Amino acid sequence: MFEFNYRSIGMFEPIFHSHTFYEVYYFHEGKCNYLIGDQIYNLSPGDLILMNGMTLHCPKVDPEIPYIRSIIHFDPAILRPYLELPQAVPVMRPFEQFKNYRLCLRGKEKEELEQILLVMLSHQQRGDKVGESRLLLAFVDMLHFIYDQCLQPLGEQREVPSDKEKTVQEIIALLEDVYMDDELSMELLHSKLHLSKSYLAKIFKDVTGVTLFEYVYRKRINEAKILFLLHPSLSVTEVSFRLGFKHLAHFSRLFKQQVKITPEGYKKELKKDRQLHKQLEGEGN
Repeated sequence: MFEFNYRSIGMFEPIFHSHTFYEVYYFHEGKCNYLIGDQIYNLSPGDLILMNGMTLHCPKVDPEIPYIRSIIHFDPAILRPYLELPQAVPVMRPFEQFKNYRLCLRGKEKEELEQILLVMLSHQQRGDKVGESRLLLAFVDMLHFIYDQCLQPLGEQREVPSDKEKTVQEIIALLEDVYMDDELSMELLHSKLHLSKSYLAKIFKDVTGVTLFEYVYRKRINEAKILFLLHPSLSVTEVSFRLGFKHLAHFSRLFKQQVKITPEGYKKELKKDRQLHKQLEGEGN
């Protein structure tokens, strides 16, 4: 699986989402706070983010300013021929070691990355097998560039977040501990953070673009997908109650709204994928 979108400009409704593949995200222009897991990144042109797609993420953009980004989604399996070469550089290590990581590219490094993107675009536009193969080779070159940048001790320059962002960071850090609690409420957050419920709700929406409980339910459903993937023997009911839902019907309704399939259907799809994977492994031996 490999998808490359160069300088996408379309606007969208900010929705927390996850996926099973890795992502390389490059920020060209705009005004964007990117929430990934429990981190908020205030992006500047030249910022490059490496993402493990299973981490819940969502950009919050200013709709008045053009939002331009290039995005690559990929399955590491496509890199196997390159990673198995003698003396191959372990280009997936930054994704595995850092999980989600920002590189702030400026000057020559920014120019080099943007040149690689242009080369990838030219190969993609050929629309033939040679172009497809050279596109993948150019992407492998990009991964080598990223690996090299991650060797630098100052690969990520952390900026000082605003007071609002600091507060939302504290809210998210607390939610990491309590989002599965079936007694979670604004009252509970108020008592732990000593902030008024109205202020909590407003500041979270201002910074992230979604409400507190939209975030909580997205996080719960994302965790359900991970549990179904890693623990196939767990039933839908077990996962529902483990994640703090008091009613199975509520969990099933939200799951279908967000994933576009019922939890039972999702489990069946995962089972088919596992069976297919085993079959392909058997054919390869």
